Amino acid sequence: MLPGLESSGLPEDAIEVGRILDAWGVKGWVKILPHSASSEALFSSVRWFLQSPEAKHRPGFDAFAGTVILNVNESKTHSDSVVAKFEGIDDRTPAEALRGARIFVPRSAFPKAGKDEYYWVDLLGLNVVNREGVALGNVRDLMATGPHSVLCVEYTEEGQALERMIPFVAAYVDGVDLPGKTITVDWQPDY
Repeated sequence: MLPGLESSGLPEDAIEVGRILDAWGVKGWVKILPHSASSEALFSSVRWFLQSPEAKHRPGFDAFAGTVILNVNESKTHSDSVVAKFEGIDDRTPAEALRGARIFVPRSAFPKAGKDEYYWVDLLGLNVVNREGVALGNVRDLMATGPHSVLCVEYTEEGQALERMIPFVAAYVDGVDLPGKTITVDWQPDY
């Protein structure tokens, strides 16, 4: 195992927030591909949990096995990605060995969302109902389309799994009740 890595269990509320793309420079920095356009979750935690990549992404990965934890000395936005420097990783060779590793942080470490702001991970699985109380399905995913996000709502009709897309904008979303696990929308089942 590389220096600076400490074996650990994954926190119960861990969320995958990015992946290490490659080494960045010669002093042990790594370049990260964040899973979100906003990197607050990466910057909110000074300890990141890493898991090895799936074999299809990096066959022969041997930097570590299982889950490890690393202390983040510094992280910052760089162009369209994030770069980070870990404690104990001081040159390019060990940084390169981490290529492909998946990055997790505890959900509890995320910064508090502002009023009418939500983390996508908190919307997954919520029930979607319209103003008349008709169940439209459950949020399976969200999609960024540029100007706004779209709810990918999964539902079943005549035994077949289907999906409807609902823009996640105030014109169609009346409210989000996280404790009640419900999103209320101005949308009809036949749209």
